Amino acid sequence: MNAAAPTPAPRRARVRAPELIGKGGWLNTGGEELTLADLRGKIVLLDFWTFCCVNCLHVLDELRDLEEKHRDTLVIVGVHSPKFVHEAEHQAVVDAVERYEVHHPVLDDPELATWKQYAVRAWPTLVVIDPEGYVVAQHAGEGHANAIRTLVEELEAEHEAKGTLRRGDGPYVAPEPVATDLRFPGKVITLDSGNFLVSDTTRHQLVELAEDGETVVRRIGEGVFREPQGLAQLPGGKVVVADTVNHALRTYDPETGAVELVAGTGKQWWQGSPTSGPALEVDLSSPWDVAWWRGKVWIAMAGVHQLWTYDPESGTVEVAAGTTNEGLVDGPAAEAWFAQPSGLAATEDRLWIADSETSAVRWIDTDGVVHTAVGTGLFDFGHRDGAAGQALLQHPLGVTALPDGSVAVSDTYNHALRRYDPPPARSPPSPPICASPATPSSSAATSWSSSRPGTG
Repeated sequence: MNAAAPTPAPRRARVRAPELIGKGGWLNTGGEELTLADLRGKIVLLDFWTFCCVNCLHVLDELRDLEEKHRDTLVIVGVHSPKFVHEAEHQAVVDAVERYEVHHPVLDDPELATWKQYAVRAWPTLVVIDPEGYVVAQHAGEGHANAIRTLVEELEAEHEAKGTLRRGDGPYVAPEPVATDLRFPGKVITLDSGNFLVSDTTRHQLVELAEDGETVVRRIGEGVFREPQGLAQLPGGKVVVADTVNHALRTYDPETGAVELVAGTGKQWWQGSPTSGPALEVDLSSPWDVAWWRGKVWIAMAGVHQLWTYDPESGTVEVAAGTTNEGLVDGPAAEAWFAQPSGLAATEDRLWIADSETSAVRWIDTDGVVHTAVGTGLFDFGHRDGAAGQALLQHPLGVTALPDGSVAVSDTYNHALRRYDPPPARSPPSPPICASPATPSSSAATSWSSSRPGTG
């Protein structure tokens, strides 16, 4: 008796890719509207991103080599899908595409129409569409570049053989460059000379400006930095620089002009990598700001939602606060959660933190305990002054401690400068004498004020 023939494995249903729709229109296409029919014959990689998200920025960098190597067969399309209100503004998307050097077409989808069509649930998400217009893969998060590279090579071979692969230039059209002295500067400090040092982020260099704030004295580090951000002057006069996309710290000596690598390997930190050790042997992840506090350089390690420190004397780095979990949790430094800390400011007894993705202002005290002044979570944002317990920010990227004890906040996505007035330090309680009205909580006793252009 003949054995029964094996049952064939069921074939996965082929899913036709939904059309690309976005009310904001297309960028980097020379004004042309694109459809999937225009891209037929190409391998299409949709990158669902939003410019506030450091993981999305990591993916932009991960894909650059893939995009260059397969530029005649692969078209990457960024689908900008906003989280914050500000990110739904079209000009903000235009600026972000330039600031982060996005060299492929971008669909501005402020109402998340295409996001919903593809059932996307997280930033970033990557979707691969084959040359016949069918979805063949979807990946959430970062770190998928190698898997996608393998898939692209397989699709190239398969569709070359079928005659369905179309080689040639893609639809990307570079925008006209803008001539300015600075382009999307990140941070600024005052040097001992009275001049200003600015991280000219999109131009990948530092710029020293004269005391008038306009005259360019010199440009520093061309070909060395990649999107530098935070700056802090060290006691000896050197400046430490957060070399963000190089995942490194460098020092700049204003006297000699020398630039020196002091921390980081140039590789991005991943889970399982060392979190302490010789500074030049430990990977970092998108250091966004730096501050000198209590004898060390404190680092806002935005890429892993932590604070780290660099000790110039010992030449070592280590984690100082945070677990790598993203969110807002106060308490002992080792248990606290942050969400893309992006700005630091030191006082004698506090290190203030702009915790951007939770739209929060926080601080760590000398006992290593993390506190929150304003902010409650990843999706709680807006623009509201008043008591800190009910005040709202939108993705702040900078903080500055002021001489009167208050804190200036760069409330970036609200286009506003805000001021936080902390409550006075509590005195030891006096013996009770008689009943009295309840004392407001520290958050209710804390005030906010703000200033925007034209509002005083």
